[in-house]
Amino acid sequence: MANTRKEIEMEREPKIGVYVCQCGGNISDHVDVEKVCERASKIPGVVVARENMFMCSDPGQDLIIEDLKSGTVDRVVVASCAPDLHELTFRNAVSRAGKNPYIYEHANIREQVSWVHHGDGATEKASRLVAAATAKAKYIQPLDPIRVEAKQHAVVIGGGISGMRAAKDLAERGIRITLLEKSPFLGGRAAQLDRLAPTGEKASDLITELTREVLNHPAIAVYTNAEVTNSEGYVGNFRLQFQRRPPDSAEDLDKIKEMVESGTEFGEFIPLVGICPAKIPEKIEEYTIEAGVILLATGFKPYSPRKGEYGFGEFKEVVTLPEFIKLMARSRRNGKVLEINGKEIKSVAMIHCVGSRQIPGVHEEDETGHLNEYCSRTCCTAALQAANTVRDTYPGTRVFDFYRDIRTYGRGQEELYERASKNRVLFLRYEPAAAPVVKRNNGSNGYPLSVKVNDTLTFGEEVEVPVDLVVLAVGMEPNNVSNLVEMMKLPVGADRFLLEVHPKLRPVEMSVAGILLAGTCQSPMDTGEACNGASSAAVKTSSLLGRGYVELDPFVAEVDLEKCTGTGACVEACLREEALTLVEMEMDGEKVQRAEVNPALCNGCGACVAVCPENAINIKGWTLRQYEAMVDMIVADDIAVG
Repeated sequence: MANTRKEIEMEREPKIGVYVCQCGGNISDHVDVEKVCERASKIPGVVVARENMFMCSDPGQDLIIEDLKSGTVDRVVVASCAPDLHELTFRNAVSRAGKNPYIYEHANIREQVSWVHHGDGATEKASRLVAAATAKAKYIQPLDPIRVEAKQHAVVIGGGISGMRAAKDLAERGIRITLLEKSPFLGGRAAQLDRLAPTGEKASDLITELTREVLNHPAIAVYTNAEVTNSEGYVGNFRLQFQRRPPDSAEDLDKIKEMVESGTEFGEFIPLVGICPAKIPEKIEEYTIEAGVILLATGFKPYSPRKGEYGFGEFKEVVTLPEFIKLMARSRRNGKVLEINGKEIKSVAMIHCVGSRQIPGVHEEDETGHLNEYCSRTCCTAALQAANTVRDTYPGTRVFDFYRDIRTYGRGQEELYERASKNRVLFLRYEPAAAPVVKRNNGSNGYPLSVKVNDTLTFGEEVEVPVDLVVLAVGMEPNNVSNLVEMMKLPVGADRFLLEVHPKLRPVEMSVAGILLAGTCQSPMDTGEACNGASSAAVKTSSLLGRGYVELDPFVAEVDLEKCTGTGACVEACLREEALTLVEMEMDGEKVQRAEVNPALCNGCGACVAVCPENAINIKGWTLRQYEAMVDMIVADDIAVG
């Protein structure tokens, strides 16, 4: 029988092309790229070795494409930055040349070389890494992506503005949606705002319109009081179990009580709460659904100051900014001075960066040992919006703004700062190690509190401000989704937000295929950014499910049935449940047990390879033969001849 075209190609001596990137000086400032190319050109099997200022640019990719199309090379080695940045870029370039995208190998000579080594040692190490990649390329075989049938159904977990935005966008693309919200109310944190910065648009109008569009869409099924209890499967074929339960949190029970007392009907907006679209379940209800993609929009929670932090919990006159927004919205009336709970507020102090930008050794860790070292990004804008609202509505109420840095990023938000200055908001700047001190005012001036600070705007002059109210501009923290993290094996960043694959190249994808991110479960965002992120996740979801199947990288375990003896050691070592199992099959007339891989679940980690006593398992694209060739080349005395 004649050999197939692929078999013939595999039997030929590969023609390897090496392409070395200067990375605009990031690499070439420390690595002699010309010398690396010269050495690579002498390695057996290498037919061309080229360099370019930016291999990831169109001209750089064109070098590869032209060599492949002309038949000059049939294997590609790119030496540049980390593969997680541009591996997909170069695979796509190979595909555009009409070749199998998996005939490409990558050598990282930026993060692993130029960023950590200098001088001759950097060039030497880069040469050896390129040589090792070239040695592996000799044994690279064209691979086919794994094709998995995908259900045209997505589950969105979270009924805030991001979850509803994603659900609406997906439904309009013809994909069925199940929207799960843990609380009885839709709208999330956005529904608890009065107006949105910097436009001044009423949050209730936006939430009401979006919620009605979601509830009235025939392709969207909404379940409130719903919590996921089990998740299994893989991209294209997830199986989720969830329960609808009577609410048990004090916050939800208070909101329901408020709804009943106000006579609000189901589906109507409750000011500063949200919309309750359905009756509250009286008992536990069990559901099972199947979906092709899971989209997480689990949101955030405001930082809760510890007792005594700026007087919080000790003085009733110290509140958080979210609480102040609610108090002001409920107390708003025309008048010269702001009035809250029947008390005139003639002076307000706002303190920034409470629960954000915390510094080890300066700020106190929480009960779990964490510090929020990140900037929550939206607090400055929210505080200035509130300050302007006070000054515009109640000109007799003075506002003092204590800040570390003002960060009003985004279109139209800097104008809030300028407006606050014109509104005669008095700004005082402090250093983190000398934060404002809030104390009880024992004087006779009629103000219950005073705030003392060394104002760096006046070269460290000590200033003490008497106030009626202290407002803490608290940061954002991710909601506690530890049950989902454990259940779905989700990656979490050092900041405890859910972690995307790459903030620029794959900003809404997680390392678990088929699970996407939307909104503030990923990082602090304002409302506009959260909606944009949700729409991005919807587009990615529709691209995954639109064809009816998904294609996955083929770097998974492969069992040689002739060598396998069914010891089960590989199954015990496997890190992914059901990715590797023992199945009964017939071989040579006998029933035997052999290892079988589910390629859609396999992570390609290689744990099974390490424990197999018969060497019956390999990882496609990373075989033991390829590893051995790489190691031999790295330790060779003369890398030019191997």
